[in-house]
Amino acid sequence: MSQTATQTVETHHEDMIHDAQLDYYSRRLATASSDQTIKIFDVDGDSRRLVETLTGHDAPVWQVAWAHPKFGSILASCSYDGRVFIWKEQNNTWTRIKEHNVHTASVNSVAWAPHELGAILACASSDGKISVLEYREDGSWENYVMDAHGIGCNAVTWAPAAMPGSLVQTNGGAPPNVTTVKKIVSAGCDNLIKIWTWREDSNSWKEEETLDGHSDWVRDVAWAPNVGLPKSYLASCSQDKSVLIWTQDTPNAKWTKKTMGPKFPDVVWRVSWSLSGNVLAVSCGDNKVTLWKENAKGDWDCIRELEENA
Repeated sequence: MSQTATQTVETHHEDMIHDAQLDYYSRRLATASSDQTIKIFDVDGDSRRLVETLTGHDAPVWQVAWAHPKFGSILASCSYDGRVFIWKEQNNTWTRIKEHNVHTASVNSVAWAPHELGAILACASSDGKISVLEYREDGSWENYVMDAHGIGCNAVTWAPAAMPGSLVQTNGGAPPNVTTVKKIVSAGCDNLIKIWTWREDSNSWKEEETLDGHSDWVRDVAWAPNVGLPKSYLASCSQDKSVLIWTQDTPNAKWTKKTMGPKFPDVVWRVSWSLSGNVLAVSCGDNKVTLWKENAKGDWDCIRELEENA
């Protein structure tokens, strides 16, 4: 679950914090703010110490994302200014190693691929496009752009690198036969969710599936980690005040959808799965975060409610 710690750091930003992300080891926190800065904090238990303020964006910063530590200390940021920056820390100094300028409007979301696939960043923009930025071994960057959602794209996320069923032991003590896949999911202002797959044969991203279930902008989408789960789970949330759970029993089966609980009291902004993939956190416009879990009947129960300002 993307852990946030906005309450404890709000005093350090002059304006509103839009995102707060802990790194892989939960030792550092990066925040994105409407004051155009990214702040990095050292985290030790309950204490947080501001160590760096990254500047360069010239509009509100919407989101930050830490890369897996195997690639070093790397952070991506996206902004209303239409740019994505990739920052790297070496010897306690942060430098901007890449400026990604392919979008013509606000970049609303950035997400790193599962580390098994490499250092690959997906970006979603209000210009209706998704871009994928891939770091190559020789130090160059490869760039792909897809027309995704006509009137704007709000969020982008990755499927797990290994599909359900591929983790099954093949014969006795042999290592599991794991098939890796590259799949991206995008959420649009056209009320649609789209699933994109990387095709080795054509060296390009192809639209594989369109999921149509919301009646207003889809604000966020999240694919559950499938640790031991027999099927794929996707959660989506919308301006229409609903959360949908999409399931796919086998990799080529049809997706089915279920509405989670009654309508929410306000716009639903974010959905985020726990690391084990069986608890969903839902962040709503009424400043409440609720936690949901599937019961034995396949229905979803609210197991906890958290007040944002508690």
